[in-house]
Amino acid sequence: MSRRTEQHPDLTDPRAGAPFFSTWRVGTPERQWQTVEAIGRTWERRPWPAGDLLAYHVYVGDDGSTLMHYSQWTGEQAYESFVKVHRQERVDEIDTAVPGIERVGLGRYRRYRSRERAAGDTRTPGQIVTVRVDFESGMEGRREEWVDLVSKAMDGDPKGHAGLVSAHFHLSTDGGHVLNYAEWESGEAYDRALAAPASEAWERVRAYAGMKGSTGSRYEHALGLVPD
Repeated sequence: MSRRTEQHPDLTDPRAGAPFFSTWRVGTPERQWQTVEAIGRTWERRPWPAGDLLAYHVYVGDDGSTLMHYSQWTGEQAYESFVKVHRQERVDEIDTAVPGIERVGLGRYRRYRSRERAAGDTRTPGQIVTVRVDFESGMEGRREEWVDLVSKAMDGDPKGHAGLVSAHFHLSTDGGHVLNYAEWESGEAYDRALAAPASEAWERVRAYAGMKGSTGSRYEHALGLVPD
């Protein structure tokens, strides 16, 4: 069966060969939490759909309208099998409980590298921040170099990133962008990092050739589902 967990996902799980992120737009804060509960009830009433699904987590956006979904699959084929057999009945039940959900899109990724939680760090992340960085056409091969620059900039700024618990960099399988999933101690800690003066290393990150732009979003972890 499926059961709820309050634990945040382990994004470094080596079994997760196909991490997926998707976004739903539901309109209001009240509907955000109604949808979270509808997802929880729908999944808890059914068997866990496949051993190849490691975990499924839902996040409430600070914008009062969106939900982010993060699922860990062993491979893309396992997800395609789930879509054929199990997905639609879950979608129908959730839509009956909360009509009018807009499913914005699904992103497929591979995790490239992480700044992992330090040994002995027991903090529970108070805010999840995702930053999507888009690259110009033909620049997909330089995304790894850009992520490496970001990692070096973070290592050189321990004070400014004192509130950072971990950061996980994902490359979209379509070659177009990088998605950083970062766990912060709190929203205030993230605000302090944003307000800190930029070092030369961060200026190199921001001026990297081929970058088109970036979009950041803030979330609260709302629901975790794992096999029982």
